[in-house]
Amino acid sequence: NVFQARFMPYTNDQTIVTCAADGEVRLAKIGDGGDVPTTLLGDHDGRAHKLAIEPGSPYIFYSCGEDGLVQHFDLRTNTATKLFQCRNSLSKSGHSSNIHLNAITIDPRNPNLLAVGGSNCYARVYDIRKYKWDGSSDYPSDCYCPPHLIGNRFVGITGLAFSHQSELLISYNNENIYLFPKNGGLGPDPKSSVKIEANKGSKSTIVSSGEDVDRPAPLMYAGHRNCETVKGVTFIGPNHEYVASGSDCGRLFIWRKKDGKFLRAMEGDECVVNCIEPHPHTMTIASSGIDNDVKIWTPSATERAPVVNIEELKPRKRRTKLWHFSLPEELIFHVLASRRRQQAAGDDDSSEDLEDSTGLLNLVLRAAERDVLSDEDEESSEDSGDCSLNLSMAQPWKHC
Repeated sequence: NVFQARFMPYTNDQTIVTCAADGEVRLAKIGDGGDVPTTLLGDHDGRAHKLAIEPGSPYIFYSCGEDGLVQHFDLRTNTATKLFQCRNSLSKSGHSSNIHLNAITIDPRNPNLLAVGGSNCYARVYDIRKYKWDGSSDYPSDCYCPPHLIGNRFVGITGLAFSHQSELLISYNNENIYLFPKNGGLGPDPKSSVKIEANKGSKSTIVSSGEDVDRPAPLMYAGHRNCETVKGVTFIGPNHEYVASGSDCGRLFIWRKKDGKFLRAMEGDECVVNCIEPHPHTMTIASSGIDNDVKIWTPSATERAPVVNIEELKPRKRRTKLWHFSLPEELIFHVLASRRRQQAAGDDDSSEDLEDSTGLLNLVLRAAERDVLSDEDEESSEDSGDCSLNLSMAQPWKHC
C-alpha cells in the first residue's frame, strides 16, 4: 500500500520516490523501455505516510513515519540520515512517547524550514540549520496550534501545507482546517510558556514571558468531515488562492483562502476522498480515496455548476465502518495477565484461567456491541455497512 509517490524535480519525470505502509522509502527509475526498477533507500518502524521534496532540488527529500522519525535523503549517495525524533512532550526534561507522524512539508520560500504533524495538537516547525545530523536535537524552533486546541489530547494532525507566502495550513482529525500567517507560531514550548487569556474577535490575547502579545487568530475552513482516514490538505490556484481537502463523505471541498468562504463540494469517491494534488502549472486537480481509480478535475464545464449547500449534504453509504472505543487499562491488563498464566501453566492447568479470560473477553465484546448499536441508532438509515470492532487501550484518534 503506497501512501505517496512524488516526481523529483528536473529529472524529466523519470525519477520517483515513494513511501508506504510497510515503512519503506524507495527510489524508482523509469527506464527507456518502460521498466521501473526500485531501490530501497531507508525505512521506518511502522507506516511511512508522507515525503517532502526540497524545492528545486533533484536530490534532496525528507520522510516521516509513525515511529516519529524524520529522515533526510540524498539521491547522490542513496543514503538516509536520521535527523530527529518527534515526541509528545515539548519539554527537554523527562522521557516522552513518540508522535505518530502523518504529514511533512517544506516552506517553499525558506527550504530550511520543515513542518511536521501527527498524533498531537501541535504542528512543529524545525530549522534544519540549527540541528545536528546525528539525531541528537529533537526539539522544534516553533509550534502552531489554534488557541482552543492547545493541550487537547483528542485531536491530531492529518495534513500540512505551506503556501507561497509561507502561511501554514493545518488539517485536524475530528476538527477543522486552520491557516496560520507567517511567523504566527506560539514558540518552541507553548504549553509551558504561553497562556491563552482571551479570544476577542479576530485576535487572540496571549501572555508570554510576562508580555501581552496580540496574534491574528487563524482562519478556519469548515464543512468537511475528517474522522475516518488520514487526509491531506492543499492549496490550489496559481497564487494559492484556494484551499482544498477531501472528506469522509466522498467529496472534494474547496474554500476561498482569504476569508474561509466555502465555494464548492464535488462528488469524488464512493467512500472517502483522502488525497488531493494540484498540477504545478495549470488549474488541474487529481483526487483519490478508497476507490481504485484517480479522478482528474479541470475547469472545462460549459455551464456553471450549482453551489452546494453544506447543510444539505448527507453522509454517503459506506462499505465498512471502523468503530473505536476505549477500555479501562486495568481490564486489559487483567485479560493479558490471565493469558500469560494460561500459557505458563500449560494446557492441563489452564482451564480456569481460560474460562476467566473468555468470560472477560465476552463481556468486553458485549459492551462494544452495545456501543456500536447505540451509535448505529444515531446514524442515517442510508449509512449502512459492515462493522469492524477495534479493541484497544485509550487512543485519542484512529486512522484506517
